[in-house]
Amino acid sequence: MEPIREAEMQTQPGKRLNEESKKSGKGPLLIAGIVLAVLLAAYAGLCAYAGSLDTFYPNRHINGIDVGGLTVEQAQQRLERQLLQQAITLVDDKDQPLAQFTVGDLGYTAENFAGDAQFWKNDDRSKGFFMKGWAYLATVTGRWPDGAHWPDMDQAVFSKTVSRLTEQLSEAPLDASGAVEGQSVHITKARDGRTPQDLRLLLANISDYSLSGYQVPISFQTVPAKTLTAQQLHDQLHGEVRNASYDSATDSIIPEQPGADFDVAAVQKALDGAAPGETLTLDAEIEEPEVTAADLKAVLFRDVLGEAKTHVSGSAGRIGNVKLSAQIINGLVLNSGETFSYNESVGKRTADRGFKPAPAYVKGETVDEIGGGICQTSSTLYLACLLSNLEITERYAHRYVPAYIAWGMDATVSWGGPDYKFTNNTLYPVKIVTKYEKGYLTVQILGTNVDGIYVKMSNEVLSKTPWETIYQEDPTMAPGSPDVVKVTPYTGYKVNSYQTIYDKDGKVIDSHFEASSNYKVRNKVILQAPAAQPGSGTAEIPAVTPDTPSDTPVPMEPTVPAEPAASPDLPVEPEIPAEP
Repeated sequence: MEPIREAEMQTQPGKRLNEESKKSGKGPLLIAGIVLAVLLAAYAGLCAYAGSLDTFYPNRHINGIDVGGLTVEQAQQRLERQLLQQAITLVDDKDQPLAQFTVGDLGYTAENFAGDAQFWKNDDRSKGFFMKGWAYLATVTGRWPDGAHWPDMDQAVFSKTVSRLTEQLSEAPLDASGAVEGQSVHITKARDGRTPQDLRLLLANISDYSLSGYQVPISFQTVPAKTLTAQQLHDQLHGEVRNASYDSATDSIIPEQPGADFDVAAVQKALDGAAPGETLTLDAEIEEPEVTAADLKAVLFRDVLGEAKTHVSGSAGRIGNVKLSAQIINGLVLNSGETFSYNESVGKRTADRGFKPAPAYVKGETVDEIGGGICQTSSTLYLACLLSNLEITERYAHRYVPAYIAWGMDATVSWGGPDYKFTNNTLYPVKIVTKYEKGYLTVQILGTNVDGIYVKMSNEVLSKTPWETIYQEDPTMAPGSPDVVKVTPYTGYKVNSYQTIYDKDGKVIDSHFEASSNYKVRNKVILQAPAAQPGSGTAEIPAVTPDTPSDTPVPMEPTVPAEPAASPDLPVEPEIPAEP
C-alpha cells in the first residue's frame, strides 16, 4: 500500500510542494519564539537582578549628585558632603559664566536633606517587578529622570545671597563727562548700565536647574546713560572757569574748575571711535582759575573787610526786631559773584516768626507794624558793606533822616517794597557776622583782603528844608483845651555820600560819589480845640516815632573826597513807603 501512495503523490506534484512549504515556514517562527523567550528570560533576570541590588543603579543622580553604585548610607554621606558645596553658575545668553555660588548659599543645610537617599531607594524598590528592569536600563542610559527634593530654604540667607548677586551683576550707567586736568581735557564716553532680572523668582526653585548641571541663564534690563556730544561737552567745559568756593551746608571748600577750549570736530570723531566707558585724553587750551582750593583754605574769612556799629534804642518790640533780624543773617556766606537780598534772607516779618509790633513809617505816617525797626539792621549792614568796598546792587534811603546812623549811610527795606542788595565782587567768599551787645548792633563782613586796602566814608549836606507848623482844628476837643502835637516834625535834607579807598600805606587809590539821599520834610501838626488861637496853650505830648528826630547829623569821620565822580544833583531813589 505504501508504494501505491507514493506513486500517487508523485503523479500530483502541486500537493507535494505545498506540504513542503508548510514545513519550511515553521522554522522562522520557531526561531523568533526562541529569541523572544530568551529576551524575556533575560529581562526577567535583569528585573530580578535590579530588584536584588542594595545599591543605586549606575548613573543614578539625586539633586544632581551621582550616587550610582552606592549603598543608601554611602549615598547619604555623599549628598551631605557634596550637595551644599555644589556650584551654581549664572550664565548669559551665550552660556558665558557671570557669577557662581553654592547650594548652601541659598539657605539650605545638611539637615534639609537628611533621609533623602533612603527615600529614593525606597522609591526604586516600590516599583513593580518588571518595571525595575526598565528603570535600571533607563537609568544606565541617562533616560530616567533624576531624583530631586528641595525643601524650604532659610529666607534670611536666601535674601542675603540674592541681594549680593544682584549688586554684583548690576552695573550703574556711566554718564558722559568731561574734566580739565593740567593742559589736557579728559572726556569719558557714556556707557549704559544694566540690572539683572528678579533673581529671587529665578532661584526660588533650584530643582529646575539641578537636572541641567546647575547652570542658570539670566537676562538683563538696560539702564540708559546720559550721552553728550562733543559740542555739549565744549559748552559745559568752555567758559566755566570757576574759583574755589565755600559750601555752607557742609562747611567745606568746593574745588576750583578750570575752563577749556578744544577742537569740537576732532573730539567728536574721537568719541565716535571710542568704546563705551572709555576715557579720552585730548589737548586743549586751558584757562586756570585765580583762586584754587589750596589758596582759599589758607585765607578763608581771614580778614575783617568792614565793620559798622549802631546804637539800638526805642521800644522793646523794636529792639527785639533788630536783634532777631540780625540773628537771621548772622553767618550767611556769599561766594564770589553772588548777590545778597535782605528781604529774601530775612523773610517775611510775621508774629509767628517772632517779630513784634514797633513804630514804622507808612505813607509818611508813623504807625505800629510787625517788624518795625529792622531797617536798622539793613542800614548797619549797608555801612559795613560800604566800608568793605563791596558792590552795592540795590539801596533806598529812608523817607526821613535817621537818628542811629550817619546820613546817607542808611538803607530802608519793606516786605513787598524796597530791598537792600549787595554783590560779592571779590574773588573770595565773604561772611556776614552780627552781634548785639549792651544796646549796640555790630555788623562785620569777613573775607580776604589780599591788598590791605581800606575804605572811609564821608557825607555832604547839599540842602536843608525846614519844617513848618500846621494848626488843625479838632472838633472832638473840648473848647478851651490846650493844643496837642499830633505829628512831630522832620527837617528835610538832601545828602550825598562819598567813598574813599586807600592802599595799605594810606595813599588814596580812588575817591568817588557813592549815593544821593533825599530825606523828606515833615511838618509839625498841632491839633486845636474849636475857636482856639494859633499857639495858645500848646501841650507837647510825646509822639511815638521810629527814631528821635534830629536836625544834627550823626557824626562822621571828616573825610573829604578827593574829587566826587558824580554831580551832587543826581536823582534820588524813588520814594516808597518803608519800614524804619
